[in-house]
Amino acid sequence: MVPITRHKELTKVSRAVKQAVGSYQRDQDMLIQILLDLQSMFGWLSEEVLTEVSEQLGVPVTRVYQIASYYKAFSLVPTGRHIVKVCLGTACQVRGAPQLLNVVSAILKMKPTETSADMRFTLETVNCLGCCAMGPVIAVDGIYHSKPSTSDLRTIFEVAK
Repeated sequence: MVPITRHKELTKVSRAVKQAVGSYQRDQDMLIQILLDLQSMFGWLSEEVLTEVSEQLGVPVTRVYQIASYYKAFSLVPTGRHIVKVCLGTACQVRGAPQLLNVVSAILKMKPTETSADMRFTLETVNCLGCCAMGPVIAVDGIYHSKPSTSDLRTIFEVAK
């Protein structure tokens, strides 16, 4: 027998997947977009979500997992409420991105790919944020910050509650 809280969670997942799949008329070619919508809704793609997508869309679960694990836009582990991305592309590298990453890591007390225990932040590194002339750059929840000082970073992270 499934515990009541677990049952409620599965029902929530089932309803969310049904809505996402239905909004694309159960079109298997829209798998990536469906997963993006669910990722946006839940913050990550759990095993339950992937299994439910497989069942409702009629796609093998191995295919769903293959797509979800291939694209960096998807997360198969829970993420923090705020996603912090530090650009380590070439232009940002030569302008001090490694030092910026060290400062961010020290302030947040975490390494890249980690999520804080309070689920507030997830720290990621990326190869390029597409604004090379502004480097080094950090993006917090999609908002770009060019050449932030330690003081700027503390303020940015304090505001992100």
